[in-house]
Amino acid sequence: MTDKMNCIIVDDEPLALDLLESYVRKTPFLNLIGRYDNSVEAMGEISRQQPDLLFLDIQMPELNGIELARYVPKSCSVVFITAFEQYALEGFRVNALDYLLKPINYAEFFNAAEKAHQLFELRRKAENRPEPVAEEEASDKNRDADSFFVKTEYKLQQVRFRDILYIEGLKDYVKIYLEGEAHPVVSRLSMKSIESLLPADEFIRVHRSFIVRKDKIRVIERNRIVFGKEYIPVSDSYKEIFNEFLNRYTAE
Repeated sequence: MTDKMNCIIVDDEPLALDLLESYVRKTPFLNLIGRYDNSVEAMGEISRQQPDLLFLDIQMPELNGIELARYVPKSCSVVFITAFEQYALEGFRVNALDYLLKPINYAEFFNAAEKAHQLFELRRKAENRPEPVAEEEASDKNRDADSFFVKTEYKLQQVRFRDILYIEGLKDYVKIYLEGEAHPVVSRLSMKSIESLLPADEFIRVHRSFIVRKDKIRVIERNRIVFGKEYIPVSDSYKEIFNEFLNRYTAE
């Protein structure tokens, strides 16, 4: 089985399409299997070729990127591309893995592709991994005063609540980002399961894919929580709860 991800790019702007192709070809774990300037044509080819990753422009005639994404198989990660930041939250509603704001540089492209590659590798490992602990069983076993245990890479790892910055959900997995750690802890758990382990007074869910530790929030910019170079979106579904939290700690 190849380590490369089969990739399709879709953009109705020729220069943007050429740039994306050049980025894909210089990324060692990506294999370009199609480029399309027409979303309708792309839809048929996505269904036929079943790519692992799709870079998809949002603003296109006939069928825009948001609409096209609804026809993409669940096994395919979607990274949206847009010149307008207001489309970002709408993109997350259709379970996009990431979005890139034009003009795109290679570093931004690579970070999004690497995120998709991590999910791709997780799926491959899951094929040979023993069955995970049932969510109900995990909930009972992991209860502790200040920490819990998760199964990761064939071992149980303790995670202390106070060390968590935020948690990201990636379909069947979660990535737990810890303060001072370069790499997240990855575990095959649902967001619902891990949310049940967290103290409600210490954590807040701000998006279907993100849970944040309240006392680690330092910067909020354009309705997004900033952790270094990472931006955590606050979706409309959780905006009221988040604003109530902010109002309690915001100086007049």
